[in-house]
Amino acid sequence: MNLACSTCPVKETAACAVLTPEERDAMAAAGRTRTLKRGEMLFAAGDEDAACATLLTGALKVSAIDADGNEQILALVHPAGFIGELFAPFAHHDVVALTDSRLCTFAKRDIERAIEDYPALARALLRRSQADLLATRTLLELTGHASAEARLAALLHDFAAAASDSSCHLAQRFDLPLTRGEIANMLGLTIETVSRKIGELEDTGAIQREGKRGIIIRDADLLQEISGR
Repeated sequence: MNLACSTCPVKETAACAVLTPEERDAMAAAGRTRTLKRGEMLFAAGDEDAACATLLTGALKVSAIDADGNEQILALVHPAGFIGELFAPFAHHDVVALTDSRLCTFAKRDIERAIEDYPALARALLRRSQADLLATRTLLELTGHASAEARLAALLHDFAAAASDSSCHLAQRFDLPLTRGEIANMLGLTIETVSRKIGELEDTGAIQREGKRGIIIRDADLLQEISGR
């Protein structure tokens, strides 16, 4: 079915927010919604017909498999994030749902046409690409030089920022989209270290665990100080 832009949960924060209502309607005619279950793949490395998409709800991981068959998580995608390799002949990485997720998808040819027709959209996507590049560089710097505590605090800080409905403050509560094993993979730590450091962050009063995956931010300033963000 065609997209209902008026009820879109990320209509104010997605790249298409720069378009006029008429331009959005024109794009919506070419778009489709897609729902993924946790663990379901949006597209795989080597897909020639990989679509481009905006994440509406949920969370995705971008990963690669090395020669030994080990997964390396390269990036996370949060709501309003754009997924797709524009102008590339095929996808270079796997994109998999970390939680039940809903997306607004477009064929590459439709996105390429929209970029030509709407310069504001092209600029918005360029800004997002620059932000994604900065996030990747920050992650590399974090995993290469920061302490285990700072790595984990920075990741929790970013999760809280992504879950917030405002760019001015962190969400008070969120559910971890990653398992502890996935967190360890992404941060270059062991599962045991992740579990221990989560406990230590709770002991400092920065966070509080709630259930299996829930995290409550008790002291956002302290979390940010520990993270180095």
